[in-house]
Amino acid sequence: MDLQLRAEWTLEHGVPIGPQLYRILRERIISADLAPGSLISESEIAKGYALSRQPVREAFIKLAEDGLVEIRPQRGTLVRKISPAAVMDARFVREAIEADIVKLVAERVDEALMAELHDQLMRQEKLPDSHAHQFIELDERFHRTLADAAGKSYAWKVIEEVKAQMDRVRYLSALHFPKRELVLQHREIVTAIGARDAEGAARAMRAHLRKILTDLPAIAGTRPDLFETAD
Repeated sequence: MDLQLRAEWTLEHGVPIGPQLYRILRERIISADLAPGSLISESEIAKGYALSRQPVREAFIKLAEDGLVEIRPQRGTLVRKISPAAVMDARFVREAIEADIVKLVAERVDEALMAELHDQLMRQEKLPDSHAHQFIELDERFHRTLADAAGKSYAWKVIEEVKAQMDRVRYLSALHFPKRELVLQHREIVTAIGARDAEGAARAMRAHLRKILTDLPAIAGTRPDLFETAD
């Protein structure tokens, strides 16, 4: 198991350990640092982070509830492969919520928000294609900014709870495909918002979130070992 971790995957002193460890392991699974289908050891994780096994066990339980791992008593914990059905469910939820979010944003947009969104687009455009992890962070910030601007922070929390499997595919997509199309889609959303075109913003958001309908089969065809197969 590779424990040469990025800075954001190290534990911060003075902050509760449990939530940190859960977040770190979740991000490592989503980014395929902990690969689909691999076994992860409670004792190895505990040793790697210099912890007792209790917070690791608690993190594994939460990850199992998220559908990211399968705890197998006496055999270890398996990182679950990506579920195409769960990905499609998450996309459906995101589209339903985020299309309405951008409608609200377009109806109440102001200059400060537009300046922030254009700044984010510039950062996305400047980022090299090889920086997949950083692009996912910028993409996350973009969508969260829209939710906050619409006054729908709770709706974003709902999205975060259901989108883990979709995020795994989004990360693989960022690794395999140039980000140019995604940035152009973000720009179309921002342009519609700036024009106060609520319906146009919703259409642009739906098109953006439906990109995974083509990305998913393309990636699954290239890396079938990462995905669950239908029974």
